[in-house]
Formats: sequence, C-alpha cells, structure tokens
Amino acid sequence: MRTFGLLCLATLAPTLAAPADDFRPQVERELPSLLAIYKDLHTHPELSQHEERTSAFLAAELRRAGYTVTEHIGKYPDGAAAFGIAAIMKNGAGPVVLVRTELDALPVEEKTGLPFASQNAGVMHACGHDLHMTSLLGTARLLATLKDHWRGTLMLIGQPAEETVGGARAMLADDLYARIARPDYAIALHDEPSIAAGKVGVVAGPLLASSTSVDVIIRGLGGHGARPEATKDPIVMAAQFVLALQTIVSRQIPPQEPAVVTVGSIHGGSKHNIIPDQVTLQLTTRSYSDDVRRTILAAIDREARGVALAAGVPDDRAPIVKVSEMETTPVTYNDPALAARLRGAFIAALGESNVVEPRPLMASEDFGLFGLVGRQIPAVMFLLGASDPAKLAESLRTGTPLPTLHSSLFYPQAEPALRTGIVATTAAVIDLMKR
Repeated sequence: MRTFGLLCLATLAPTLAAPADDFRPQVERELPSLLAIYKDLHTHPELSQHEERTSAFLAAELRRAGYTVTEHIGKYPDGAAAFGIAAIMKNGAGPVVLVRTELDALPVEEKTGLPFASQNAGVMHACGHDLHMTSLLGTARLLATLKDHWRGTLMLIGQPAEETVGGARAMLADDLYARIARPDYAIALHDEPSIAAGKVGVVAGPLLASSTSVDVIIRGLGGHGARPEATKDPIVMAAQFVLALQTIVSRQIPPQEPAVVTVGSIHGGSKHNIIPDQVTLQLTTRSYSDDVRRTILAAIDREARGVALAAGVPDDRAPIVKVSEMETTPVTYNDPALAARLRGAFIAALGESNVVEPRPLMASEDFGLFGLVGRQIPAVMFLLGASDPAKLAESLRTGTPLPTLHSSLFYPQAEPALRTGIVATTAAVIDLMKR
C-alpha cells in the first residue's frame, strides 16, 4: 500500500465544512450511545446466514430513528430465508439513494483482549462490520434530523452473509428493488487499517477484485505406501498441481493485469503408510477483468488434467474441477462520475488533506451486485480510515505490520472512525439528494 499522510481527527476541525453544513455537534451528541451500540455489536457477533440477533437489533434502532423497516429479506439457493433488512425514509420527490452495511462476522477466535471482546466462542467481528453498522445507524439518525437539507427516498440496507458473498445475491433474488425501491445511486463504506482514522479513501474504477471459489479433486489409485509403483499417488499429483498453479499468473496472464490464484485448503490421506485415492483442494482466484478470470479458470482445469495425464491416471479417474456458482462475485467497480462527485463532498466535509486516493485492493466483496448486471446503477464504495495515526506512522517507519482485516487481533479506532464515517456518509447522501 502507498504511504498515506497522517492527521489525527483532533486536528480535523479547522478544515471541516462551513458552519451551515457542519454536522459535528449532532454527531458528538449521538456518539456516546453509538459507541455503546458498537461495543454491544462487537460483543455479540454472528456468522453469515445466522445474523438473527444482529438484524433484529439494527432494525429496532432504525425504527426508533423514524424509518419504515422491512425485515427477513433474502432467499438463499437452498430455500433458506435470509436476515436482510431495508429501512426507508421518504422525504418528498427526488432520487433514491441506497446506503449499505453488512451484518455478519467471521469464524475467528478473538485475541484482542478488549473489555468488550466477543462472547461468542470462535466468532469475531474481525472485518469491522460492527463499525459499519454503527456508522450507518449514526448516519440514519443524523439524516432524520436534517430533512430540510435533502429530498427523495433514503434506503438503508442491512446485508447478511457478505463474508460468504451470498447476501447481496439473496436479497436481490427476493425482489428487493421491486418490493422496496430501485435506487438511483448506491454507496457503502469499508474500514481500512492502512488508512489513519479521520481520513477516507476514494478510488474511481476498480476498487476490489472479482473472486471465484474453485474446488478441485485430484483422483488417483490408492494403495500401500511401500508400493507406490502400484498406485497413482494423488498427493504427489496435488503437490505438482499446486506448483503448476504458480505459473498461471507469472506466465499466462499479462503482467499489466492484476491476478491472484491461491490454494487455501488441501486435504488428503489418513495414515503414514497409506496412499489415498484422492486429494481435495480449495482455491480462490482474483482479477479485475472477466477475460483474466476466464483465462485463470481455464488454466486451472488444464493444469489439473495435465498433471493427471503425465501420471498416467485413467480417464475415468480424471480430476474434478468445480467452479462455485455462489461463492463468486464481480469486481467492485466505483462509477467514475459518482466517485468524483463524492470526493468533492468528502473534501467539503472533511478537508482536502483527509481525502486520499488509495491503491485498489485484491480483496473481494459483493456490494457491486447492488449495481445490477452491466452496472446499471452507479455505485461507489469508499474506504474509512481505521488505524490509530501514531501506530500507523510507527508501523510505516519500522516495517512492522499492524493487524489486518480478518486477523484475530484486529480492532479499529472506533471513536474517530465513527465520527468520520458518519460525517462522510451524511455529506455524500445530502450531495446526492440536495434540495
């Protein structure tokens, strides 16, 4: 990541918006209750597709803020109902603006030592979704008191199952837009530990990569470990396959095109002296273009079959390569015109030195699905600084990394990040819905 300038939020005041558009006093009044909500959400994380308490909690808070809330939006492919929510506030004629937060947490055992650490064993808000929800709630409260500043329909979305990239698709499959409203714009934020708290980052074009999950079964012919010549060893083939995968990005993708192929799981065998019949692998691929994605997937299949062919595996034991239809998501693409517009709103609200242009990331997200196929709805996700400025400066100076998203040690600087997230999102919505 590029080095970002550092500025503590405490020094932000002189560069914020003009007094007429200065939302800080309202934010400060709400901050104590919002921090209590943040800690509650952090203490009670729920995994993807199990966000029952979280969804009900957020829905109740949004109703108290004056919104009309619909719960239990979403249908998964297996027929299970999702815990998606949509909160609406209508304020005359004007555009429909969607603001999204995620509800789910990760299967991570928390090791932060925070006094409000997770009480759900093996589950943690290690990606900051608790911060996102609290920021959305603060924005909802603020905009409810500023109705003389905007016109239109505000549509707040609580999305389940982002971590398994199934929640956005589930909500859209349940006719979200036909039932609630079709937005003219969609925005979201995501915390980012490489940016200091008090700042936001905006990128035009690709922000996050597409991702595709791939399951591969390398099949062989098992037998006794003392007689490998009488077998077709799938463990050896799997090792060769993993090494062959490393040539896809280095030798089959143009160097100007970002791409990733990672083996996240490999399992095979049960005992020292038994050669198994098969080995299973789980892969993830990342790219910024559909052409590169297709090239990677074709190469994975070809490399698997090539290894088996070289080992003399019979055709009826050829590898099985399965591309997931559900654990796949498109590039998170920020509409350039909308990104430029929001950058201007952020500069006006936060000051130019607090709006940075980070590099795109190879992480993935399903927020882009809310823009529909062909990017029919302009959408932007911006990054919210999450790290203590002094600690980030020390990390950059020493080269010692800070805990990243999905780490058992990660936690954001909640108070300054909340201030910034609420002010930035409120400024963005008012710019898009100004009278």
